Amino acid sequence: SLSLMASMAGGSMLHQHGGGHLPSREPLRQRQPLSGIPTSSCLRDPECFHSLAMLAASRQSASPLVSWYPLESRRVSMGRCLSSSAQEIFDPNHVEGEGSLPAQEVRQNEIDVLRILKGANSFIPHIVLGSTVLALAYPPSFTWFTTRYYAPALGFLMFAVGVNSSPKDFLEAINRPGAIFTGYVGQFIIKPLLGYLFGTLSVTVFQLPTSIGAGIMLASCVSGAQLSNYATFLTDPPMAPLSIVMTSLSTATAVFVTPALSLLLIGKKLPVDVRGMMSSITQIVVVPIAAGLLLNRFLPRVCAAIHPFLPPLSVLVTALCVGSPLAINMEAILSPFGITILLLILGFHASSFIAGYFLPGIVFSNAPDVKALQRTISFETGMQSSLLALALANRFFQDPLVGVPPAISVVLMSLMGFSLVMLWSKKKN
Repeated sequence: SLSLMASMAGGSMLHQHGGGHLPSREPLRQRQPLSGIPTSSCLRDPECFHSLAMLAASRQSASPLVSWYPLESRRVSMGRCLSSSAQEIFDPNHVEGEGSLPAQEVRQNEIDVLRILKGANSFIPHIVLGSTVLALAYPPSFTWFTTRYYAPALGFLMFAVGVNSSPKDFLEAINRPGAIFTGYVGQFIIKPLLGYLFGTLSVTVFQLPTSIGAGIMLASCVSGAQLSNYATFLTDPPMAPLSIVMTSLSTATAVFVTPALSLLLIGKKLPVDVRGMMSSITQIVVVPIAAGLLLNRFLPRVCAAIHPFLPPLSVLVTALCVGSPLAINMEAILSPFGITILLLILGFHASSFIAGYFLPGIVFSNAPDVKALQRTISFETGMQSSLLALALANRFFQDPLVGVPPAISVVLMSLMGFSLVMLWSKKKN
């Protein structure tokens, strides 16, 4: 196939390594080879015939190799290895035309744009902070994004995670029951205990209404947040399937665990729509992840085409999920006891992130990926589904103050979680 491409292009070459020759034509003029020795870049390129692997294969098959030749046409003069992507040399897009940018400059511009799109995730902490400030300064900018949009928005984030994962990753995640159980303990034992502690302090020490304490406890009883999966994906991509398994397990069992914990901590039975919650699990987690995996498996070209645009869209969706609850509950947040609630929720989540980080460090101290596991379970413990707690508060409690702590929790949890993403990512790099 290489000989055919070279022949069609009109070049004549000598097979320095193999002794063969190709028919020559006029449009491209041949000079003497620059060197018979492949460059270091060729040796590292697995697709190049000069690579170490291809040189070894050639010795066994006696196939001729192609050396370096400078090729000239009316507007092109370059020297490159024809054994690596030779057809690109003869592509019209690589030839300068009248009034057009040089080919290298055009390609560099395309690379820069793709780099900006793919790097949009690094701006998530700043975007979350900006959406918080905007929601405080001008609530109507987010009030249009009502609760009915939460499930599709979180589902899109799960789709983005699925596109970047594979079924093998999930099989490997299921094979780590110890890590899954540790994450479950962090979500439904450590966090509810912390919620009970801070909820009790809010009533007994800070003299806040009982509904505020109930709201803090409710926020600690719900399942893991889908945003924790996304935060894990940004920090430790190989751990994303494990995070998704943890969140899915906690979400599925939340049908029974959340009412039981609410009854135990709040002292009032909390009815839960079982079918509605299962439907929510399917819409937010199962279907988007499966769609992303199937797209990645059977339509890789489509997946590659949309991949650069997923990070900026995910940033936008995350900003909406943070700013909307804050804007909708602005009046209660700006009440006289709003600052006290803010500090209590801040301490609640900070202690949850810290406890979730050190727990796997003790249990899995000898694991080779213990640091990645610590970060993953820290996200799982510190980032609970405050949106679910807010929906339950609005649906099953008459006092609107119960929904204030979950609304603040959505914002602080996201700010703290994605700040950790930025911190840990920089530390890894």
